[in-house]
Amino acid sequence: MHYPRHCTERLSHLARHFPAVVVTGARQAGKTTLLRAAFPDHHYVSLDLPTIAEQAERNPDLFLRQHPPPVLVDEVQYAPGLFRHLKAAIDARRHEMGRFILTGSQHFTLMKGVSDSLAGRSGLLELENLALDEIRAVTRIPIDARGLGALLARGQFPELWRVPELPARDFFAGYLATYLERDVRQILRVGSLRDFERFIRILAARPAAMLNRSDVARDVGVAVKTIGEWVSVLETSGQIALLEPWYANFGKRLVKTPKVYFRDTGLLCFLLNLDETTLLASPMLGAIWETFVFAEMRKLNENGGRPVGLWYYRDLRGREVDFVLESGGTLSFAECKWEEHPGSREARNLSRVNTELEAAGGPWKPGEHYVLGRPAAASTLAPGIVVAGVTHLPAILTGRSPLRA
Repeated sequence: MHYPRHCTERLSHLARHFPAVVVTGARQAGKTTLLRAAFPDHHYVSLDLPTIAEQAERNPDLFLRQHPPPVLVDEVQYAPGLFRHLKAAIDARRHEMGRFILTGSQHFTLMKGVSDSLAGRSGLLELENLALDEIRAVTRIPIDARGLGALLARGQFPELWRVPELPARDFFAGYLATYLERDVRQILRVGSLRDFERFIRILAARPAAMLNRSDVARDVGVAVKTIGEWVSVLETSGQIALLEPWYANFGKRLVKTPKVYFRDTGLLCFLLNLDETTLLASPMLGAIWETFVFAEMRKLNENGGRPVGLWYYRDLRGREVDFVLESGGTLSFAECKWEEHPGSREARNLSRVNTELEAAGGPWKPGEHYVLGRPAAASTLAPGIVVAGVTHLPAILTGRSPLRA
């Protein structure tokens, strides 16, 4: 079953304006499928095979002669020495666009090669797993507790939707084993994969929470510095995303610790030993719902023409708002609540923080504020506060009212 991706148009745009296009994203996010469909006339070669990766690293001139452009090079991070030779090949025919399409599953490692050798020569795209509307364009999913619960538990890796009969637990068990053996060993040369796997599971037990490296280090039994390195590994390989706090001062001190989110709720549920039969009764449900909403916002931002700034808000008194959305100097706030009919209690922090923003007299203008739950239709909860669902996120992130979406 094929699921068209919304980023295809942006990908084509980049290929028309840059000699090289670099697509990053976690393993199994669908990079190869997307690119082979978008560039059927490009020769394809994968550096996932050690012998080919070794040739590209040790003898890049021969590699490029054997695989001349237009070419799609998969998992290019396994041959970092290739980037300098790609630069020379691009500069020799600087005005021919879209000749080199590159993919990588290790974002920051790959980006170092891009920044060192392909700056100004490559367009960049980060591919995440399927978005909700990409799945719903092919597969009918009810936007109710049961339908959304099943979606959260299964996650949004393309392979799980392409093969509906594939058990999610089997997929994630294999995914985690492959990730540990290939990516973790290659990036960090971790001495004990058992410790690293325990670290992943401990992090999963704190979903959508502020990252307290000292607490995690104590629970894993390693140094705080090691936790910092391991967090970077998860972020580098597209398994987690960090959300920074809003730093502008509304008249009081704010916390400055990022929150950590797993990029896919299915992997998170697997690590928590949850499935669609147990998730809806789990105390983790609210945090997993917030994780899902953040992922949808990131995907919409990646494909949108004008990305919205995303942060969270928390002060030292513990008052928190899940998301701060900044666009054109206007700040909007959003709270995630796994409820079909959120009430005024769920919007209490939105009102308080908005009042403080208005009283601060700073450069930021208050915008609309949202409680993101599971309503059948968007509605007004209080002046300036709208109850909306995940299907309204495209309107919210483009500045349109979900009441008219």
